[in-house]
Amino acid sequence: MFLNHDHHSQVSAPVEDGSPGFTWSSQSVSPQSDDHAVAHELARAAGALLLEVRAELVAAGAEERTIKDTGDLRSHDWLMEQLASLRPDDAVLSEEGKDDQARLSFSRAWIVDPLDGTREFSEVRDDWAVHVALSIDGEPAIGAVALPGLDLVLSTANPPSVPARPAGRPVQVVVSRTRPPAIAVAVAEQLGGELVPMGSAGAKAMAVVRGEVDVYVHGGGQYEWDNCAPAAVAIAAGLHVSRLDGSPLRYNNADPYLPDLVICRPELAEEVLRIVNTAS
Repeated sequence: MFLNHDHHSQVSAPVEDGSPGFTWSSQSVSPQSDDHAVAHELARAAGALLLEVRAELVAAGAEERTIKDTGDLRSHDWLMEQLASLRPDDAVLSEEGKDDQARLSFSRAWIVDPLDGTREFSEVRDDWAVHVALSIDGEPAIGAVALPGLDLVLSTANPPSVPARPAGRPVQVVVSRTRPPAIAVAVAEQLGGELVPMGSAGAKAMAVVRGEVDVYVHGGGQYEWDNCAPAAVAIAAGLHVSRLDGSPLRYNNADPYLPDLVICRPELAEEVLRIVNTAS
């Protein structure tokens, strides 16, 4: 059974999208591929599709709202087609799809954000992402975060190693470009750190994985698709990942609202959690 699939039925094989320059080979992954490879390749290819879509729309002089909406829809439709073909017996929860509570009876649920950071995407920035994750029994077991603007995919297929923190560098706390949460500001202040503004949730989480920043604290406004894939990749990389109260992130819930998280270097976790729970 395949859930949360707006208007596509199962397809027999992955297909070309039709965008010039974008091709998807059915040999890249198959129903026999492991879940890590499926997540990685779907995130990568959806990112490539989005780059093509954006280039076409920008060349045509499209408005930012059109670029956002078209990117979201095209990536969602394409990912739903591929998952229907590759994993027809799993549930799927996508930001752009209609939720089906029948997914709650499934131990395996793919959790997808077809375009994380529509604002950055439409502004032709690099700090946007594609999230493809698989929750197994509520845990963020498998995930891939594509950063197409950087030609990069970070995933559990090949868990990344977090670079050592440069000696003497103040703690870097990544925050939203437009609305840094007070709780993140408190962490930076008490750790003698610096705020680093950045776009999408996926880009911020992967900045910790890549060693560009040290802490990502978010205090409200996210859903499961915003953080499931980033959480899976960060856990695989050996980072601390939790809710603000230190409890594990759990997925495939009846209400997909999952507003808060901490992703940080393990040696900073105890102090970061102390600060956020004192400040909140």
